[in-house]
Amino acid sequence: MKIRLAAVQPRSASGDREAENLDRAIEWIERAAAASADLVVFPEGYPGPTNPRNEYDALVPIREAATRHRIHVVAGRVEAAEPPFYRVALHLIDDTGTTIGTYHRTSPPGPYIYQDIDVWAFDYREADQLPRVFDTRLGRIGLLVCSELYVPELSRLLALDGADLILYPAGGAINELLPGWRTLVRARAIENLVYTAATQNLYGDEEGVGTIAGPEAVLAESAGEGLLLADLDLDRLAYLRGRDERIEYPKPYSAIPGVLRWRRPELYRRLVEPRESTS
Repeated sequence: MKIRLAAVQPRSASGDREAENLDRAIEWIERAAAASADLVVFPEGYPGPTNPRNEYDALVPIREAATRHRIHVVAGRVEAAEPPFYRVALHLIDDTGTTIGTYHRTSPPGPYIYQDIDVWAFDYREADQLPRVFDTRLGRIGLLVCSELYVPELSRLLALDGADLILYPAGGAINELLPGWRTLVRARAIENLVYTAATQNLYGDEEGVGTIAGPEAVLAESAGEGLLLADLDLDRLAYLRGRDERIEYPKPYSAIPGVLRWRRPELYRRLVEPRESTS
């Protein structure tokens, strides 16, 4: 089975204009549907609100657009936790407008950077429930937020639970971290034999991280505003996961197959032992 993924990298409004992102998000959904996409993913906190000072409901119109255009959508916003704290949320909405699942950012523990710039300006509180894979008619989808890309065990947990696709919507302001960030989007795909995608808000003239990758290649990449499209072959994933590496030429694959079976959990005790901070 093949599915078409659309990753939106928008020029995002902020401050008093943040609610404008909702109308633009509807337009992006229309464009993705016109391009025959099955799933559209927005950046972290888009269409919002990301800043709690801005109160508007984007999820109802997004659900209506998903139903109207028969497309799955991943939308982001912040949600109230224990006062005065907020959690970062991703919502996976199917093509009937039903919310299949919600993920709240778990890493790192707060406080974190969300007070650093006025675009966000909220007190972050991490969630305690690990990410899970959501079953859809498009395959099995995992969600992580922004720099959770840098926590490899989160992606590995989703892969072990059978994720076909892991999405990493990012907030923005990645800047000098972009080369490593793009590398990790590809690395997570290679080491977990999954498809991966990242996209971000563009608040100024910065370059974006927009990337869609598979185990064997980068499928789409863009630094600017726009819609990234890629066709994901889930049968190819099944092939790579189902066979083992052999010394053969030419190799019928360009990523090592079967790596999820290379686990030695009996040797991994140090990975789950608490460690004192070295900072």
